[in-house]
Amino acid sequence: MNMGLTNKTALVTGSTKGIGKAIALELAREGVHVGINGRNAEEAERTVQEMKEQFPATSPWNAAADITDQKQREALFEQFPAVDILVNNMGIYEIMRYEDADDEAWERYFRTNVLASNGLARLYLPNMLKNNYGRILFIASEEALMPSGQMPQYAATKTALLSLAKSLSKLTAGTEVTVNSILPGPTLSENVQHIIEGVYADSGMTFADKEKAFMAANLPQSEIQRFIRPSEIGRLAAFVSSPYASAFRGSPIRMDGGMVPTIF
Repeated sequence: MNMGLTNKTALVTGSTKGIGKAIALELAREGVHVGINGRNAEEAERTVQEMKEQFPATSPWNAAADITDQKQREALFEQFPAVDILVNNMGIYEIMRYEDADDEAWERYFRTNVLASNGLARLYLPNMLKNNYGRILFIASEEALMPSGQMPQYAATKTALLSLAKSLSKLTAGTEVTVNSILPGPTLSENVQHIIEGVYADSGMTFADKEKAFMAANLPQSEIQRFIRPSEIGRLAAFVSSPYASAFRGSPIRMDGGMVPTIF
């Protein structure tokens, strides 16, 4: 499907691997010139070169920066101010007992998962409103709606992103700028695949069988009984970034594989 995104420009944070990279690739597939962001400039450049090879009609660019640092965020904006699509994907997570999450951990999670995304939105939103076009996406999680209790410091930050997206959306009334959030369920990132392979290292099972066994044992509430592929989230993000999704406003858009048991 041609989503009408040819020659648009996007910045996708945390896009050297995982969901962020998948979103960047799917946007490039639609003809978008994508800024690849990560802390490591060499990793970002490798991804840029990979995208140039796959999608030679686009002009990906190296947007390496530590966006948890205000000065680096501002420098990134000064270098690349003309962005039509901002995907705030970068974030951290880990299973952590509540009693082990001290104030420093909570501050680190909010600084990384909330303040960095809000800082970029605050920089890019005014230009989008001035140009009467733009898309801001926050990548949240099913944990935002259904905290498991295994990582409260993470779930709280993802819930905050839903509120932030709704608040910012109110500022775009009557314009062609939208602000939305996507809530992926358990996704097969590189790290998750490594964990699954490790759990069944000596089993002789195919990866498909390992994945099925892992889901049955650990995530029985999933209706698809497999991990969501990053490319699936990437395609959804590309659609929400497109002109065809202009009626989505402040929406928490779920792609959770049926993990969340409620209607809303």
